[in-house]
Amino acid sequence: MKESKTSIGNNIKKGGWNMSIIKEFKEFAVKGNAVDMAVGIMIGAAFGKIVSSLVNDMIMPPIGLLLGGADFSNLAVTLKEATLSGPAVTLKYGLFINNVIDFLIVAFSIFLVVKGINTLKKGKS
Repeated sequence: MKESKTSIGNNIKKGGWNMSIIKEFKEFAVKGNAVDMAVGIMIGAAFGKIVSSLVNDMIMPPIGLLLGGADFSNLAVTLKEATLSGPAVTLKYGLFINNVIDFLIVAFSIFLVVKGINTLKKGKS
């Protein structure tokens, strides 16, 4: 059988496979793109919490009031009642509505940010 010339194959034969992975990970982790990506993920997570609070605490209560006091987060259809052997089975479509609104707000916000960045880039050119 012909021997593989790949770095992984060679490193396994030499017993240095773990060191190669660590070296590659260090090179990846200190690249600017990886650091930028990590910062973006952290900011995105925080932004997601803000948007969820905006939707759940600021937008949905007035909409619920306009629709006769409906609280979307509690809207559900019970498929099977709770029994001694298990909990109720429900379709929580109100939470789904909240998540769709969350998504639309996040998508629109990202659209505005990208549009602003593109406008700034056009101004520099």
